Amino acid sequence: MSVELKTFKRNGNEFVGDMDTPLNGDHHANGHHDEPEITLLSGAQKNGRNGETMSSGRVFDEESCAWRVKRELCEVVYGKIRVWMVLVIVVVLAVIIVFASLALCAALYVDPDGKFEDRSSFKAARRFNGSFCLPDLTFTDELLNTSSNRSRDLASDLQGKLSNLYRSSPALGRYFSTAEISALRNGSVIAEYQLTFVLPREQEELLSNFTLSREMVYNVLRQYLYDQRHDDTLSSLYIDPVSLKLS
Repeated sequence: MSVELKTFKRNGNEFVGDMDTPLNGDHHANGHHDEPEITLLSGAQKNGRNGETMSSGRVFDEESCAWRVKRELCEVVYGKIRVWMVLVIVVVLAVIIVFASLALCAALYVDPDGKFEDRSSFKAARRFNGSFCLPDLTFTDELLNTSSNRSRDLASDLQGKLSNLYRSSPALGRYFSTAEISALRNGSVIAEYQLTFVLPREQEELLSNFTLSREMVYNVLRQYLYDQRHDDTLSSLYIDPVSLKLS
């Protein structure tokens, strides 16, 4: 008895065997041949679904991680931006408050010396004596005579120079009274001078210690002498700043 082997396909796979021969000895060809296929197919489908589930879960996890990282980065960036915004706002508010305070103080400030604009109430006198050298002048005996024309002209010019200086001073101008050249003596030409200031008696002690102190009066004159220009046409009035003395 001969058995014919035939080739047939099940679910895309080729098998070689006898159609009449049972697959496992317990079943016939027309019995439950499809059961293994169903089982295999079900397994394949299950494996496919499991694979898809695993693949989808992996993608979802990756997307979740990426979203979480982005969110954390955004929170950090936004947090820093908020901190900088707060700092900038605080600084701007501080600057506004400072300028507003200064403007308010300037508007409300009253100069305590303003009520002493009337010089008729200035009764207390404060005097300073000193000397300076005129290096561009040549001393002559005529300068020793205070009644000579040259002596009087030089003394007048020097007095005018000192008076203009102190009257134009913002701090000392209101209190300045007179400048006097008391003597001219040899040493190139040395001029001795006296400065007189007047001030209200109720502020005499305060002004004498600060505004009309010896240091203030001296520094105003010395600064002027350092800033003066050595004009050739007025060279006789050039005062050597180093030679300045005041007491």
